[in-house]
Amino acid sequence: MATKSRDTSLFPGDAGDGTESPAQADRQASSADAGAWPGANTGAVALTFDVDARSVMLAADPSRASRASLMSHQDYGPLVGVPRLLALLRDYGLRATFFVPGATAEHYPAVLAAILEGGHEVGHHGYLHESLVGADERAERDYLERGLDALDRIAGVRPSGYRAPWWEATARTRPLLAGYEFAYDSSFFDADAPYPAPECSGQIVEVPVCWALDDWERYAFWPGITGDGRIDRPSAVVAAWWEEIQAIHAIGGIAVLTMHPFLSGRPARAAALRDLIERCLATPDLWVTALDEVVHWYRDGKLRKG
Repeated sequence: MATKSRDTSLFPGDAGDGTESPAQADRQASSADAGAWPGANTGAVALTFDVDARSVMLAADPSRASRASLMSHQDYGPLVGVPRLLALLRDYGLRATFFVPGATAEHYPAVLAAILEGGHEVGHHGYLHESLVGADERAERDYLERGLDALDRIAGVRPSGYRAPWWEATARTRPLLAGYEFAYDSSFFDADAPYPAPECSGQIVEVPVCWALDDWERYAFWPGITGDGRIDRPSAVVAAWWEEIQAIHAIGGIAVLTMHPFLSGRPARAAALRDLIERCLATPDLWVTALDEVVHWYRDGKLRKG
């Protein structure tokens, strides 16, 4: 692949008066670090799955529990999608990050056990996939603590990573995560490479995300609940994702793929994901990994630089 040129214009440092804020400096540092990946790698792809199952529907409206067909649509994720995706990852010896709401862990303990037995990372994703829009600090702490309790009680897991349900974090989310001794968050959109969250003295590493690399917008549909009736062809989805990955790789960043087992675990979509993984693995300087490995590398590199 051609030598990367880092596009620092993607991380503007102009605060409007010619000065640079600490937060802007962090984004500039992220840009400067982009491309400095382990070994000969010059970019990264993180494979992540949100195991929402029923929680994403019930958080918005608990009465949906009586809608058997809708619940079966969500059950496909843990019952069929997760095993299929675990087998796919096993075929290539890859690790991924699975963000698991506490309620999913309680209802599908065997699924959580299978994820861990496969050597994968489990991250925090709320308790019942609760939206933080309008939530006060007490509610946000409650969602964090209930999720932590469920993952610990069911599988003895203390997650190091967090993803806000619906990617709707608050201004206090990352400081709260620091207080609960998380290592990283993956809910913000303001960079192309990892950076230290400025509001908590760098204790939390942010691994940024992008809606263009989420399968929900491509595949999710249920009449009257989500989607507009259009469901994209899997081959078109992975073609678009590959374009995104190539562009992010070209500037030395990280592409965080965000998938849901009830969506990407369907046969044609999993087959298309396999094709995409093979493209990534055939690119010699592209690191395909889980988020915890990215954060370990990032922290170790920062410590070495001192």
